[in-house]
Amino acid sequence: MATKKAENKTKATEISVDAFLQASTDGQQRDDSIALVKLMEKATGFSPKMWGASIVGFGSYHYKYKSGREGDMPSVSFSPRSKNITLYLGLSSEHCENLDELLAKLGKHTTGKGCLYINSLADVDTRVLETIIAKSAERFSEK
Repeated sequence: MATKKAENKTKATEISVDAFLQASTDGQQRDDSIALVKLMEKATGFSPKMWGASIVGFGSYHYKYKSGREGDMPSVSFSPRSKNITLYLGLSSEHCENLDELLAKLGKHTTGKGCLYINSLADVDTRVLETIIAKSAERFSEK
């Protein structure tokens, strides 16, 4: 009996990015998300596309693990969450030699494994954020 491979739940969809963002009941987060779309579009050169029901992605790359699992993911993406805006950048000091320096200049944020969390665009230097996003997109365009 063949085993069924796990399927990636995060896939590109035809959901309207604009409709998704306009549906937000938090006015500040909606405004920040709209501004972030423009910033990420400029930094990556890609148009936004919904991935799943709540992730706005830019570009894509194909991955394949040693286990045989493979799929496609956005090169960079973000999701407006109830507590913050989560940016999925997949960056580490290993892939960006001056990441720590950039993060020190960014402003109020926290990080997790490959993620950057901000409460508001007003809390960060958007020029530094644009640089971080561009470096992340560049990393994934090399795959």
